[in-house]
Amino acid sequence: MLTAFETIFWASIGILTYTYLGYPLLLAVISRLISRRSPEPGYTPSLSVLIAAYNEEVGIRAKIERTLALDYPRQKLEILVLSDGSTDRTDEIVKSISDPRVRLLRVEGRKGKTNAQNEGVMCARGEVLVFSDATTIYHPQALLYLACNYSDPRVGAVSGRYQYLDSDGKSPTGLGTVAFWNYENFIKIMQSRIRTISGCCGCIYSVRREAYTALAPEVISDLVQPLHVIQQGYRVVFEDRAVAYEETTQSTSEEFSMRVRVVTRGMRGLLSVPRLLMPWRFGWVSFQLWSHKLLRWSVPFFLLLILTSNVLLAGTSFYRPLLLAQVVFYAVTCFSLVIPLQRVWKPLGIPLYFCTLNAAAFLSVLEVLRGKKYVVWETVRT
Repeated sequence: MLTAFETIFWASIGILTYTYLGYPLLLAVISRLISRRSPEPGYTPSLSVLIAAYNEEVGIRAKIERTLALDYPRQKLEILVLSDGSTDRTDEIVKSISDPRVRLLRVEGRKGKTNAQNEGVMCARGEVLVFSDATTIYHPQALLYLACNYSDPRVGAVSGRYQYLDSDGKSPTGLGTVAFWNYENFIKIMQSRIRTISGCCGCIYSVRREAYTALAPEVISDLVQPLHVIQQGYRVVFEDRAVAYEETTQSTSEEFSMRVRVVTRGMRGLLSVPRLLMPWRFGWVSFQLWSHKLLRWSVPFFLLLILTSNVLLAGTSFYRPLLLAQVVFYAVTCFSLVIPLQRVWKPLGIPLYFCTLNAAAFLSVLEVLRGKKYVVWETVRT
């Protein structure tokens, strides 16, 4: 019979295995039973591209020019820059652009991205609202691919796909970021094929104007907005062909801070729509949220249970190699904090990214419990 510590050890291993492998494999099996064709570009509703910006004087002109150059009917596109209390030349640069499709909305009070988006929606004219970041580069046909999905009146929101780049190969978490988002994109493809995704990609997602819901400033809009869309009876689609390119963060501390802010806002956001966590009311969506969000955020606690129980079982020869494997894994992570091991062999950066994500999730749970709110963000430029 298993001892109590063995039960804890293997139960925690089982939950981690389901979270990272079992759930995606289950989605893959179910999705193969469903045939759903992607629409062809051609349906072009009027679009408002809302770009949230804070002190983006370095790149805002290039962002606007690239957006204007995207393949979309000129008369059906407007760009609204949401300046969240910028103190540099961001506003001045936007005003200097003479194209009538470009407008500036200055939001006073520095109340964060979600609040700026709420304000921007009230001024936007498009049938479909596209939310973007100032640093993101879109594929030339990204807007066409997003828009064509709205030919189906049952679709209330459409997310594009992140493609992270580590151009110079120097980011300590670069390969981990790229691998993680490829994994996330695979999950979203399967979710969308089956029924609906439960969260969008923050720098490239869109919402049917009539389905938009104003959100509290402290919640993360790319997770919570789709959940409100789902509650209204719409599908939320993942459009794999609409690609947004982003550079990975360039330091572990920057990645950690960003993940803490994102996960804390995500947890607060999910708590704001508790009905969706009730399987007897929203079966499939609830299943996704429990499997893909709540269990994922709980991983650091199961990792601690695995390590602790393994230490207490180390007197048994079977469990010593398992403890040694954990020690080596965490040792590589610690060394990577001071020595760029990923430059010797890129996969050595994956343990650091994995631990960074889960350390951020652990801290985020504590932040939520103590009532911490993340509303604003700081622009990082190198």
